[in-house]
Amino acid sequence: MRQWLEEVEARHGIDKLTLRSRQVVLASFAILLVLVIYRGFLLQDDDFNWRPVVAFVLPLVLFLPSIIGKRARGHAWLAFVSLLYFTQGVMLVTLPGQGLRGVVEAVVALVLFAGCMGYARFRSRQLRQ
Repeated sequence: MRQWLEEVEARHGIDKLTLRSRQVVLASFAILLVLVIYRGFLLQDDDFNWRPVVAFVLPLVLFLPSIIGKRARGHAWLAFVSLLYFTQGVMLVTLPGQGLRGVVEAVVALVLFAGCMGYARFRSRQLRQ
């Protein structure tokens, strides 16, 4: 795997790979944030309560400074947090009437994981050069 990644880096260039993985992270982060906010609002009854929305959104929002600051270590930690949303999406698939939303959330969380891990690797190598 390591050899393959080094060949990909040599073929495409570290700067291009860093930019592409950052674009993947930004897009998947935004989509996952929208999905999580939507799900928080779906849990509301007649009286509006912010607690479910905040509980779902807070783990993602805590990583905004790392994303904005382009920190590789923060992206690596965000990758692990995205696995929680993957697990949550898989659990949603098992609920009646929630299958499509669960699949979308699980896939977006996996894309976020891959993008974050790629960005963490390529950005740290880019900073070493």
